[in-house]
Amino acid sequence: MKKLEYKWIALSCTTIGALFSVLNGSMLLIALPDIMKALHADMTIIMWVVMSYMLSITILVPTIGRIADMIGRKKLYVTGFAIFTLSSLLSGMSNSGIQLLLFRIIQSIGGALMMANSTVIVTDAFPKNELGKALGINSMVISIANVIGPILGGFLLKFGWRSIFYINVPFGIIGTLWAALQLREVEALPEHQKFDYAGTLVFTVAMIILLIALSFGGFAGWGNPHIITLFVVSIALFVLFVYIENTVDQPMLDLNLFKTRILAFAYTSNLLNGIARGAVTFLLIFYLQGIKAMAPLTAGILLTPFALAMMVVSPISGWLSDRYGSRELSSIGLHISAVGLVGFMGINATTSITKLILWMAIMGFGSGLFISPNTNAIMSNVPANKRGIAAGVRTMMNNAGTVISIALAMGIISSSIDPQAMQALFVGTQVGSKGIAVAQFIKGLRDTFGISFVISLVAAFISYF
Repeated sequence: MKKLEYKWIALSCTTIGALFSVLNGSMLLIALPDIMKALHADMTIIMWVVMSYMLSITILVPTIGRIADMIGRKKLYVTGFAIFTLSSLLSGMSNSGIQLLLFRIIQSIGGALMMANSTVIVTDAFPKNELGKALGINSMVISIANVIGPILGGFLLKFGWRSIFYINVPFGIIGTLWAALQLREVEALPEHQKFDYAGTLVFTVAMIILLIALSFGGFAGWGNPHIITLFVVSIALFVLFVYIENTVDQPMLDLNLFKTRILAFAYTSNLLNGIARGAVTFLLIFYLQGIKAMAPLTAGILLTPFALAMMVVSPISGWLSDRYGSRELSSIGLHISAVGLVGFMGINATTSITKLILWMAIMGFGSGLFISPNTNAIMSNVPANKRGIAAGVRTMMNNAGTVISIALAMGIISSSIDPQAMQALFVGTQVGSKGIAVAQFIKGLRDTFGISFVISLVAAFISYF
């Protein structure tokens, strides 16, 4: 098979995986209130059903990226697809919030194996001058999944929340077989590779402790001695990790990646972008269903402007980054996202749907203008034998940003709302003008969007450099 043909086959394999995993996540978000009621799960469990997936991927992806550089991409990607498919079946069979949480953690292992390798597989297959276009197509498909997901999820909820997991199974089987039959290793793998066990262990523990501290800080209080202790321990472990990585011959994370100015700023802006926009969709779902008293299908349809705008812009921005570079495009995209966040800073219980659609479309346009050029800048500036870890770090930064964003948002809201009131609001038993915590929830939304606006501006400044 000629390489010219293979590059599109490789893109099709990774695109199916991206569509599959993102579709599942966006369908799950719209179903959260129904799952809470059906499984009699409290808000904390449901929040961890969402966050545990992102936490696990954040922790696992860099390690998997390093393993991919050692043993190849195909085996890990196909294995991840199979695990994701099986765990979707198990998730649909859950009878409690705890069971669903455990199966989602297993699902995250499959997701991490797929996400850590998909960008690398595309980078290996495409020449450098076409990489932005290929990554733009991948981003466009992810946007399509974000458009379809809430609508499909709202429709499937008519048949019960379990159907949002069961529908993944046939697609997962097809995707696993297609990847197993069609993918191949393009780049020669280096010989005599060693795995950095000490660095991997310290990094994993440090990330777990840090993300737990961020997740519970808003609920327990940032000044809580236990939270402060967790932060101190995680910082100490990260210092130890840096020392280990600078002393071993073949580190899990090559810190030289951060010594390159382009990569350092691209990674940092990616992290900050995740913090700025990670909680937006999560919060809007509960706003539309809790404050506006909308049905899941209606709420899902109204969430599509964000992804639609991103779907249109992503392939264009990827193509433009191939021709004109990534710096200006990614910085302009973050500025545009900030404009959308300014609109959300004025949200209230009576905000018109027209305004919500406009703000979502502006944010989606900005995100589409940022993501493809940012990814292109990272993947075009690393050698082939380090693409796995480079892609892993990019995914880690983005997911860490999303986790931090949701944790901070929930911390801000929970600090002013009684837990029972928040539970009632999120489940939808207290809605609209009858809600017992509407004013506090709206204030929390405004504060969160205000912080996101500032972070987005900082990300734009860093991205430009």
